[in-house]
Amino acid sequence: MDSQLSLWFCSMSTAFCFVFFSFTLLFSLFSLLIFVLRLKLWCTCEICQAYLTSSWTKDFDNLCDWYTHLLKNSATGTIHIHVLGNIITANPANVEHMLKTRFENYPKGKPFSTLLGDLLGRGIFNVDGDSWKFQRKMASLELGGVSVRTHAFDIVRSEIQSRLLPLLSSVAGKEQVLDLQDVFRRFSFDNICKFSFGLDPGCLELSLPVSDLAEAFDLASKFSAQRALASSSLIWKVKRLLNLGTEKQLKEAIKVVDEFAEEMIKQRREEGFSDRYDLLSRFMGTINDDKYLRDIVVSFLLAGRDTVASGLTSFFWLLSQHPEVESAIREEVERVMGSSDEQFASFNQMREMHYLHAALYESLRLFPPVQFDSKFAQEDDVLPDDTFVRKGTRVTYHPYAMGRMERIWGPDCLHYKPERWLQNGRYVPENLYKFPVFQAGKRVCLGKEIALVEMKCVVLAVVRRFNIRVPHSNQAPRFAAGLTATLRGGLPILVQEREA
Repeated sequence: MDSQLSLWFCSMSTAFCFVFFSFTLLFSLFSLLIFVLRLKLWCTCEICQAYLTSSWTKDFDNLCDWYTHLLKNSATGTIHIHVLGNIITANPANVEHMLKTRFENYPKGKPFSTLLGDLLGRGIFNVDGDSWKFQRKMASLELGGVSVRTHAFDIVRSEIQSRLLPLLSSVAGKEQVLDLQDVFRRFSFDNICKFSFGLDPGCLELSLPVSDLAEAFDLASKFSAQRALASSSLIWKVKRLLNLGTEKQLKEAIKVVDEFAEEMIKQRREEGFSDRYDLLSRFMGTINDDKYLRDIVVSFLLAGRDTVASGLTSFFWLLSQHPEVESAIREEVERVMGSSDEQFASFNQMREMHYLHAALYESLRLFPPVQFDSKFAQEDDVLPDDTFVRKGTRVTYHPYAMGRMERIWGPDCLHYKPERWLQNGRYVPENLYKFPVFQAGKRVCLGKEIALVEMKCVVLAVVRRFNIRVPHSNQAPRFAAGLTATLRGGLPILVQEREA
């Protein structure tokens, strides 16, 4: 009797599995059909055919460069990739319309939130509405405080003095190639972990150790971004359902991040958090939901790590091609700091370094860490350039392309020219909708000032003591797919100590 019952359960289990997978397959095929019908994958326009066949790769190394080419040739600075249901614009008036005038009509949207939901959950960069407003208000209060900014400044200075400079000094004059992009990613990961969690992962120690957390975070970011490249969201959703390929790897990477966050929250509750300055401790005074805490802090971890590393990498690549800019920065430092033996400039001294500020902004203009940003229209709309936007359409503004538009920046837009930001030697800001590198409007970056101070500290410390040279620096950058601009193959450099 037991054996018959066992056989019956086995047969029922087999039948259930067969029915389940058959249903999944049929549902997937049906969804794919709906997707094809909705996005018109048969579109025969030149742009869509170039995208579908990847024929654009014959002339361009990067997708962002192809988009820039198309936007330059558009009379309105706006194009439509029909097969993706994506309107892409480099028109400042459209950007202002999306980020300010009709802000409520252009939220992140559910499609975007779904892509990053497993990694970021309900974090500030992945939500809209009341949840976003609450986190925005809370983060604004925390990041705007003098004590928090001073704390961030102290963390950065410590990491530079104890790790970054000794590492560069250890390879100086040895003809030993160092990947500067990897160095900056390690540097910024150490900083943001200390700032967010009060934890030092030690990624930039001289031995350049492997960090399980950093590797898991990299993989989680990479595979989350790859979801957006799929021709249909159905592809990655089925892979996630069946726990296959990159979705399986993503799940494993996020598990490592989750376990780390859970342990940090548990530890902080046991030890107390009232006298700590890290973001986790400060948020714990307001939020009791541990999952929500995890989502918020991991979001800041993502934003604070990759954007700073990307910005610094591009800056030093440009500096290697423009020694006159490097010389001008050194002259300004000597003029502002004088004969002081202080290794680091103060906040007030950095405010007087207008050329350095202009040089960084000019680098960000040409190589924004976030090359594009998308929103999803909640209702039908018409952009200022008369582009009709149907409800549910993805609308993307493209800072990378905008920095290369003659109609915005003039005929010398492709030239690295810090002077374009200066009047009578003083920095003069541009319209944020012309330069939306830090976003603009209600979602303007809250960590902007902290990030700029971090970058300035690194630049000042490095250019005062070292000559950084990039072999084959005349080669155009090639970017890997990701949430932020990352150079394929890194940035190999040679380091030399400057003569005293």
